Amino acid sequence: DDMECIYVRQPQALGLGHAVLCAQRLVGNDPFAVLLADDLMVGEKPVLQQMTEQFDEWRVSILAVQEVPSEHTRRYGIVAGTPVNDKLMDVSRIVEKPAPEDAPSRLGVAGRYILTPGVFHEIANQPRGVGGEIQLTDGIAGLLRREKVFAYRYDGKRYDCGSKEGFLQANVELALKHAEVGPGFREYLRSLEI
Repeated sequence: DDMECIYVRQPQALGLGHAVLCAQRLVGNDPFAVLLADDLMVGEKPVLQQMTEQFDEWRVSILAVQEVPSEHTRRYGIVAGTPVNDKLMDVSRIVEKPAPEDAPSRLGVAGRYILTPGVFHEIANQPRGVGGEIQLTDGIAGLLRREKVFAYRYDGKRYDCGSKEGFLQANVELALKHAEVGPGFREYLRSLEI
């Protein structure tokens, strides 16, 4: 009841950083959240709520992170830094989609961000990055020179719905947990000759 959703069209697919820049006039000078739709995050406490609680306490940009296999670093922005506590890291470095041998850690950004408006200036003043795109990761790297950015190890599970396998896993696992459809769906799966 207290949430207003406003949509902004990205006229050209020039990267995630460009998509964020398209929202600048609506966001103004307020902190804001970026949620990547192909990353479905499920937790006992919603992941974005966990992150906003961290933001309310620390008043710095917060990036959701998870440990990823070294062979998957090419799929993520990868962070490194100094632990603040068991859930938070003070980020000193972020790299977009590095090769495993170049990755500063195995902590990958997982599709949820709470950012301060200072990131807009940084995105707008970065050269094109990986793939010739305007990268949000590069804007965050620039922000690190002026502000603290924390990485947050969230409690919950992430489904990569940008992949066919991840999309199917999310549907099956969440259907099985659903009070209304779970029992019937479970019986259906048992009836399959696999």
